[in-house]
Amino acid sequence: MAGGANDTRGVPERLLSLLDAFDREGAGELSLADLVARTGLARSTAHRLAGELVAWGGLERTADGGYQLGRKLWRLGSRNTAVRTLRQVAHPFLEDLLELTRQNVQLAVLDRLAALYLERLTTRDSLVVLADVGRRLPLHATGVGLVLLAHGPGTLLEEVIAASPRRFLPGTMTGGAELRTRLAEIRRLGIAVTRDEMTAGAASAAAPVRDAGGAVVAAVSIIVPSAAPMDPRYELAVRLAAAGISRGLGWRPRASNDGPDRADVDRASH
Repeated sequence: MAGGANDTRGVPERLLSLLDAFDREGAGELSLADLVARTGLARSTAHRLAGELVAWGGLERTADGGYQLGRKLWRLGSRNTAVRTLRQVAHPFLEDLLELTRQNVQLAVLDRLAALYLERLTTRDSLVVLADVGRRLPLHATGVGLVLLAHGPGTLLEEVIAASPRRFLPGTMTGGAELRTRLAEIRRLGIAVTRDEMTAGAASAAAPVRDAGGAVVAAVSIIVPSAAPMDPRYELAVRLAAAGISRGLGWRPRASNDGPDRADVDRASH
Protein backbone atom coordinates (compact mmCIF):
# COMPACT_ATOMS: atom_id res chain seq x y z
CA MET A 1 0.00 0.00 0.00
CA ALA A 2 1.53 3.32 -1.06
CA GLY A 3 1.93 6.15 1.40
CA GLY A 4 2.97 9.77 1.45
CA ALA A 5 2.72 11.73 -1.79
CA ASN A 6 1.90 8.54 -3.74
CA ASP A 7 -1.21 7.81 -1.68
CA THR A 8 -4.20 8.57 -3.92
CA ARG A 9 -6.87 7.57 -1.39
CA GLY A 10 -9.39 10.16 -0.33
CA VAL A 11 -9.81 11.31 3.27
CA PRO A 12 -12.74 8.93 3.99
CA GLU A 13 -10.69 5.93 2.79
CA ARG A 14 -7.73 7.02 4.91
CA LEU A 15 -9.90 7.44 7.99
CA LEU A 16 -11.46 4.02 7.47
CA SER A 17 -8.02 2.48 6.99
CA LEU A 18 -7.14 3.61 10.51
CA LEU A 19 -10.20 1.83 11.90
CA ASP A 20 -9.50 -1.24 9.76
CA ALA A 21 -6.03 -1.39 11.33
CA PHE A 22 -7.68 -2.69 14.50
CA ASP A 23 -9.44 -5.52 12.67
CA ARG A 24 -6.63 -8.00 13.24
CA GLU A 25 -5.63 -10.56 15.85
CA GLY A 26 -4.33 -8.89 19.00
CA ALA A 27 -5.02 -5.33 17.78
CA GLY A 28 -6.65 -4.07 20.97
CA GLU A 29 -4.11 -1.27 21.29
CA LEU A 30 -1.86 0.16 18.56
CA SER A 31 0.91 2.71 18.60
CA LEU A 32 1.25 5.43 15.97
CA ALA A 33 4.03 3.36 14.37
CA ASP A 34 1.65 0.38 14.22
CA LEU A 35 -0.99 2.52 12.52
CA VAL A 36 1.52 3.75 9.96
CA ALA A 37 2.70 0.21 9.21
CA ARG A 38 -0.84 -1.19 8.89
CA THR A 39 -2.35 1.63 6.83
CA GLY A 40 0.51 2.80 4.63
CA LEU A 41 -0.23 6.38 5.65
CA ALA A 42 2.50 8.94 6.10
CA ARG A 43 3.31 9.36 9.79
CA SER A 44 2.12 12.98 9.86
CA THR A 45 -1.13 12.03 8.10
CA ALA A 46 -1.77 9.09 10.42
CA HIS A 47 -1.16 11.30 13.46
CA ARG A 48 -3.49 14.03 12.20
CA LEU A 49 -6.33 11.70 11.18
CA ALA A 50 -6.02 9.65 14.37
CA GLY A 51 -6.35 12.91 16.29
CA GLU A 52 -9.54 13.71 14.40
CA LEU A 53 -10.95 10.26 15.21
CA VAL A 54 -10.06 10.75 18.87
CA ALA A 55 -11.89 14.10 18.88
CA TRP A 56 -14.95 12.44 17.31
CA GLY A 57 -14.84 9.46 19.66
CA GLY A 58 -13.94 6.74 17.17
CA LEU A 59 -10.55 6.22 18.81
CA GLU A 60 -9.31 6.74 22.35
CA ARG A 61 -5.80 7.37 23.68
CA THR A 62 -4.40 4.81 26.09
CA ALA A 63 -2.36 5.44 29.22
CA ASP A 64 0.92 4.66 27.44
CA GLY A 65 0.19 6.91 24.44
CA GLY A 66 -1.28 4.35 22.05
CA TYR A 67 -4.71 4.15 20.45
CA GLN A 68 -7.70 1.88 20.92
CA LEU A 69 -11.18 1.81 19.42
CA GLY A 70 -13.47 4.34 21.05
CA ARG A 71 -16.68 3.73 22.94
CA LYS A 72 -18.65 5.80 20.43
CA LEU A 73 -18.21 3.06 17.84
CA TRP A 74 -19.49 0.56 20.40
CA ARG A 75 -22.53 2.72 21.17
CA LEU A 76 -23.36 3.04 17.50
CA GLY A 77 -22.92 -0.68 16.89
CA SER A 78 -25.07 -1.60 19.89
CA ARG A 79 -28.04 0.13 18.23
CA ASN A 80 -28.11 -2.66 15.67
CA THR A 81 -31.48 -4.38 16.06
CA ALA A 82 -30.03 -7.90 16.34
CA VAL A 83 -27.47 -6.82 18.94
CA ARG A 84 -30.07 -4.92 20.94
CA THR A 85 -32.43 -7.92 20.90
CA LEU A 86 -29.66 -10.28 21.98
CA ARG A 87 -28.67 -8.07 24.90
CA GLN A 88 -32.26 -7.62 26.02
CA VAL A 89 -33.01 -11.34 25.88
CA ALA A 90 -29.73 -12.30 27.54
CA HIS A 91 -29.68 -9.83 30.42
CA PRO A 92 -32.01 -11.63 32.88
CA PHE A 93 -30.19 -14.94 32.31
CA LEU A 94 -26.83 -13.25 32.85
CA GLU A 95 -28.11 -11.71 36.07
CA ASP A 96 -29.30 -15.12 37.27
CA LEU A 97 -25.92 -16.62 36.39
CA LEU A 98 -24.15 -13.87 38.31
CA GLU A 99 -26.37 -14.37 41.34
CA LEU A 100 -25.83 -18.13 41.26
CA THR A 101 -22.06 -18.17 40.77
CA ARG A 102 -20.90 -14.76 42.09
CA GLN A 103 -18.31 -14.82 39.30
CA ASN A 104 -17.61 -12.67 36.23
CA VAL A 105 -20.35 -13.24 33.63
CA GLN A 106 -19.87 -12.29 29.98
CA LEU A 107 -21.66 -12.30 26.64
CA ALA A 108 -19.73 -12.00 23.38
CA VAL A 109 -20.30 -12.20 19.63
CA LEU A 110 -18.01 -12.88 16.69
CA ASP A 111 -16.46 -9.74 15.21
CA ARG A 112 -14.26 -10.81 12.31
CA LEU A 113 -11.20 -12.37 14.00
CA ALA A 114 -12.13 -11.37 17.55
CA ALA A 115 -14.73 -11.84 20.26
CA LEU A 116 -16.61 -8.59 20.91
CA TYR A 117 -17.94 -8.33 24.45
CA LEU A 118 -21.54 -7.10 24.58
CA GLU A 119 -22.15 -7.55 28.30
CA ARG A 120 -20.11 -8.08 31.43
CA LEU A 121 -21.57 -8.45 34.91
CA THR A 122 -19.33 -8.67 37.96
CA THR A 123 -19.29 -8.56 41.75
CA ARG A 124 -16.97 -6.73 44.08
CA ASP A 125 -14.98 -9.89 44.81
CA SER A 126 -14.78 -11.16 41.23
CA LEU A 127 -11.45 -11.81 39.56
CA VAL A 128 -10.05 -8.80 37.68
CA VAL A 129 -9.96 -9.64 33.95
CA LEU A 130 -9.24 -7.91 30.64
CA ALA A 131 -12.71 -8.32 29.15
CA ASP A 132 -14.97 -5.29 29.28
CA VAL A 133 -18.03 -4.15 27.36
CA GLY A 134 -17.04 -3.06 23.88
CA ARG A 135 -13.63 -4.70 24.01
CA ARG A 136 -12.40 -7.18 21.41
CA LEU A 137 -10.22 -10.10 22.51
CA PRO A 138 -8.61 -12.93 20.51
CA LEU A 139 -10.68 -15.95 19.59
CA HIS A 140 -7.99 -18.55 20.25
CA ALA A 141 -7.21 -17.51 23.83
CA THR A 142 -10.62 -16.87 25.42
CA GLY A 143 -13.47 -19.17 26.37
CA VAL A 144 -16.11 -17.25 24.45
CA GLY A 145 -13.70 -16.85 21.56
CA LEU A 146 -13.06 -20.59 21.31
CA VAL A 147 -16.79 -21.28 21.28
CA LEU A 148 -17.31 -18.74 18.50
CA LEU A 149 -14.32 -20.10 16.61
CA ALA A 150 -15.56 -23.68 16.97
CA HIS A 151 -18.94 -22.77 15.49
CA GLY A 152 -17.76 -20.12 13.04
CA PRO A 153 -17.41 -20.24 9.25
CA GLY A 154 -15.30 -23.06 7.84
CA THR A 155 -12.46 -20.71 6.85
CA LEU A 156 -12.33 -18.83 10.16
CA LEU A 157 -9.64 -20.97 11.78
CA GLU A 158 -7.41 -20.65 8.72
CA GLU A 159 -7.79 -16.86 8.91
CA VAL A 160 -6.89 -16.86 12.60
CA ILE A 161 -3.80 -19.01 11.98
CA ALA A 162 -2.76 -16.81 9.05
CA ALA A 163 -2.86 -13.80 11.38
CA SER A 164 -0.15 -15.41 13.58
CA PRO A 165 -2.08 -15.75 16.85
CA ARG A 166 -0.19 -14.58 19.91
CA ARG A 167 0.87 -16.99 22.65
CA PHE A 168 -0.09 -14.95 25.71
CA LEU A 169 0.87 -17.65 28.23
CA PRO A 170 2.49 -21.09 27.99
CA GLY A 171 -0.97 -22.68 27.93
CA THR A 172 -2.21 -20.65 24.95
CA MET A 173 -2.82 -22.85 21.91
CA THR A 174 -1.71 -21.29 18.63
CA GLY A 175 -1.04 -24.23 16.30
CA GLY A 176 -3.53 -25.24 13.63
CA ALA A 177 -3.51 -28.97 14.44
CA GLU A 178 -3.99 -28.56 18.18
CA LEU A 179 -6.69 -25.94 17.70
CA ARG A 180 -8.61 -28.14 15.24
CA THR A 181 -8.62 -30.97 17.77
CA ARG A 182 -9.73 -28.65 20.54
CA LEU A 183 -12.50 -27.04 18.48
CA ALA A 184 -13.88 -30.44 17.51
CA GLU A 185 -14.00 -31.34 21.21
CA ILE A 186 -15.81 -28.07 22.02
CA ARG A 187 -18.43 -28.84 19.38
CA ARG A 188 -18.80 -32.37 20.73
CA LEU A 189 -19.12 -31.36 24.39
CA GLY A 190 -21.01 -28.11 23.88
CA ILE A 191 -18.70 -26.17 26.20
CA ALA A 192 -15.21 -24.66 26.23
CA VAL A 193 -13.06 -24.60 29.36
CA THR A 194 -9.86 -22.54 29.51
CA ARG A 195 -7.19 -22.20 32.18
CA ASP A 196 -4.35 -19.65 32.29
CA GLU A 197 -4.48 -18.97 28.55
CA MET A 198 -5.28 -15.26 28.23
CA THR A 199 -4.81 -14.09 31.81
CA ALA A 200 -2.68 -15.76 34.46
CA GLY A 201 -4.80 -16.99 37.35
CA ALA A 202 -8.04 -17.07 35.34
CA ALA A 203 -10.13 -19.98 34.10
CA SER A 204 -13.39 -19.86 32.16
CA ALA A 205 -16.32 -21.97 31.04
CA ALA A 206 -18.23 -20.86 27.94
CA ALA A 207 -21.22 -22.21 26.02
CA PRO A 208 -22.84 -21.33 22.66
CA VAL A 209 -26.00 -19.26 22.20
CA ARG A 210 -28.13 -20.17 19.17
CA ASP A 211 -30.72 -18.25 17.21
CA ALA A 212 -34.09 -19.57 15.99
CA GLY A 213 -32.41 -21.36 13.08
CA GLY A 214 -29.84 -23.08 15.28
CA ALA A 215 -26.86 -20.95 14.23
CA VAL A 216 -24.45 -19.96 16.99
CA VAL A 217 -24.71 -16.18 17.30
CA ALA A 218 -23.02 -15.57 20.67
CA ALA A 219 -21.29 -17.20 23.60
CA VAL A 220 -21.85 -16.81 27.33
CA SER A 221 -19.16 -17.48 29.94
CA ILE A 222 -18.03 -17.14 33.51
CA ILE A 223 -14.46 -16.43 34.62
CA VAL A 224 -13.17 -17.88 37.87
CA PRO A 225 -9.79 -18.18 39.63
CA SER A 226 -7.73 -20.99 38.10
CA ALA A 227 -6.13 -22.13 41.35
CA ALA A 228 -8.82 -24.78 41.88
CA PRO A 229 -10.45 -27.16 39.37
CA MET A 230 -13.52 -25.80 37.58
CA ASP A 231 -16.63 -26.57 39.63
CA PRO A 232 -18.90 -28.81 37.48
CA ARG A 233 -21.85 -26.82 38.79
CA TYR A 234 -20.41 -23.72 37.11
CA GLU A 235 -20.26 -25.53 33.78
CA LEU A 236 -23.87 -26.64 34.20
CA ALA A 237 -24.96 -23.10 35.11
CA VAL A 238 -23.29 -21.70 31.98
CA ARG A 239 -24.95 -24.33 29.80
CA LEU A 240 -28.36 -23.54 31.29
CA ALA A 241 -27.88 -19.78 30.84
CA ALA A 242 -26.86 -20.26 27.20
CA ALA A 243 -29.84 -22.56 26.60
CA GLY A 244 -32.20 -20.05 28.20
CA ILE A 245 -30.91 -17.20 26.04
CA SER A 246 -31.16 -19.44 22.97
CA ARG A 247 -34.78 -20.25 23.77
CA GLY A 248 -35.46 -16.55 24.18
CA LEU A 249 -34.13 -16.06 20.64
CA GLY A 250 -36.51 -18.72 19.34
CA TRP A 251 -34.25 -21.78 19.30
CA ARG A 252 -35.81 -25.13 20.06
CA PRO A 253 -33.67 -28.26 20.53
CA ARG A 254 -34.15 -31.19 18.23
CA ALA A 255 -36.39 -34.03 19.39
CA SER A 256 -33.26 -36.11 19.87
CA ASN A 257 -30.16 -34.61 21.44
CA ASP A 258 -27.95 -37.35 20.04
CA GLY A 259 -25.19 -36.15 17.76
CA PRO A 260 -23.95 -32.68 16.82
CA ASP A 261 -25.89 -29.87 15.23
CA ARG A 262 -26.28 -30.16 11.43
CA ALA A 263 -24.40 -26.88 10.85
CA ASP A 264 -21.49 -28.19 12.92
CA VAL A 265 -21.38 -31.39 10.87
CA ASP A 266 -21.25 -29.33 7.67
CA ARG A 267 -18.50 -27.12 9.09
CA ALA A 268 -16.39 -30.03 10.27
CA SER A 269 -16.52 -31.60 6.80
CA HIS A 270 -14.86 -28.59 5.19
